[in-house]
Amino acid sequence: MVIFVKNLALIMTFFKNLLAAILGCLVAFGIIFFIFFLFMALLGSGSDTVEVKSKSVLEIQLQAPVSDYVGSDTEDPFAILIDPSMGLDQILNAIEVAKNDSKIEGISLNNVFSIAGFAQTQEIRRALKDFKESGKFVYAFGDFYMQKDYYLASVADSIFINPVGMMDFKGLASEVLFYKDLQEKTGIKMEVIRHGKYKSAVEPYLSNEMSDANRTQIKELITSLWQSMVTDIAEGRNISAKNLNVIADTLGARNSEYALKSGIVDGVVFLDEYENKLKNATGIALDKKLNTIELEDYLLNSNTKMKTSGANKIAVIYAQGEILYGEGSPNTIGQGIINKAIRKAKNDDKVKAIVLRVDSPGGSALTSDIIWRELELAKKEKPLVVSMGNVAASGGYYIAAGAHKIFAEPTTITGSIGVFGTVPNMAELAEDIGINAEQVGTNKNSVDYSLFEPMNETFRATIQESIEETYTTFLSRVKEGRNMNSLAEVDSMAQGRVWSGVDAKRIGLVDELGSLDDAIAEAARMAEIKDYGIRKYPKYKSGLERLLEDLPGASAAIKQNLIEEEIGTEAYSILKEFKSATEQKGIQARMPFALDIK
Repeated sequence: MVIFVKNLALIMTFFKNLLAAILGCLVAFGIIFFIFFLFMALLGSGSDTVEVKSKSVLEIQLQAPVSDYVGSDTEDPFAILIDPSMGLDQILNAIEVAKNDSKIEGISLNNVFSIAGFAQTQEIRRALKDFKESGKFVYAFGDFYMQKDYYLASVADSIFINPVGMMDFKGLASEVLFYKDLQEKTGIKMEVIRHGKYKSAVEPYLSNEMSDANRTQIKELITSLWQSMVTDIAEGRNISAKNLNVIADTLGARNSEYALKSGIVDGVVFLDEYENKLKNATGIALDKKLNTIELEDYLLNSNTKMKTSGANKIAVIYAQGEILYGEGSPNTIGQGIINKAIRKAKNDDKVKAIVLRVDSPGGSALTSDIIWRELELAKKEKPLVVSMGNVAASGGYYIAAGAHKIFAEPTTITGSIGVFGTVPNMAELAEDIGINAEQVGTNKNSVDYSLFEPMNETFRATIQESIEETYTTFLSRVKEGRNMNSLAEVDSMAQGRVWSGVDAKRIGLVDELGSLDDAIAEAARMAEIKDYGIRKYPKYKSGLERLLEDLPGASAAIKQNLIEEEIGTEAYSILKEFKSATEQKGIQARMPFALDIK
């Protein structure tokens, strides 16, 4: 009987494992068939040429995230499954193509709820302004306007708002969360070593309130950004900067009635009435259908029409995201992918100059220096120009510092020349819950740190020494790259402090205020070429390749999305910040705080 029970148990285990294997195969085959049919469906839908009808209006909404560069073909059916972002380079090119497209009569900014950054928004706004110079119109409509959306809309010939719509126009603000009390209550804290009085990325772990130095830099930063926005809005709306600030201070545009009286908008209309205005502007009878084409569709046509061409090339290398040690990805900067792109551009005889487009809050100091070195080698061969996007701070500035010339947008956030290190520690929690860690080592310092023991002074002193050495190296890179007189001069504008593009130009951290196109034009001038094409780097894998690689992590991404939906974006951002802090490895040259400007 005992033998029978044992055999039965073995048989049951066998069938259990067999069933699991069968289910696993069915799931795998299901995924493969799903991908195949999805591929065929998307391939079929993407193969048709998008028709642009006569007297069409290009409709721009920008409700997908905007990256400087997505690195994938708009006809790639799997690209959107991996990354729904739109490329700023594609958006700007589409507006330029529409400017010269006889079938496009104008552009409609229809309920733009932009996820683009301030500098990206400024570049798109500039492109729309250039579009208007062709004699075509730009109209804007919103059920409500957030500040960044209105800033973009302010370039329009006419701005309209829903009769029951609202407007957020009150000036910029930034909020920083502090976690010192939370650390004390949980017994889990971040041990911090830093250099730079403004290097406040770690301040939330050390204090319950904002330091005067941090408050000063945030105040000056957002004031400079706001002034740049107000200057552009004043020009676009023919309202003085002084009056715009009065409107902001009094919330004088908070609803449609006040917005109209203040001159912030031109009309209060419903969407159907707005569409009639578009018909009038395009010369279409009111009883006829308005021809519109969405930006996402227009990209399929515009991406085949580049603004410049020629045998000579200018390489544009996009460095976007956090700087992490390793290969890198479309959303992170690693020395692997970026340095490979730099070497390709350097060794290509057709490439006459290199433009590095930086949009990064920084990260690993080691990786930043590895990339800096590769750029130093490249600039000995060819002109090197940097274009700064939304953020080019700390490690992002580190890799930019050696360029022959640096361009930034007025609303770019840059600088933050400083370094820090954070080490998680849960000694207090371990003591509270009864965990005791004992270490055994062969030498005096072989056991230098334990998560479950307080940080000893020898380990802290060693890390502090590395921080100081890295900071001095950072200063020297900037001194050499920017041709400054001394390390003391660099230190006076460093200490981890962030600057707007306007202030960075004033103190000499950047050379010119301008767009990516301005940087490319300067690179062409330095290379002494007039007719040229653009080669974009890095070259990423196709959407299908990335989808197959990411299948094991797909469920994790879905879980993250579900968590964000359940607890809200703000709470989720706090969780992400904690996760990022605990995963940081090595000394960091990173933005001094999680900048949330509203």
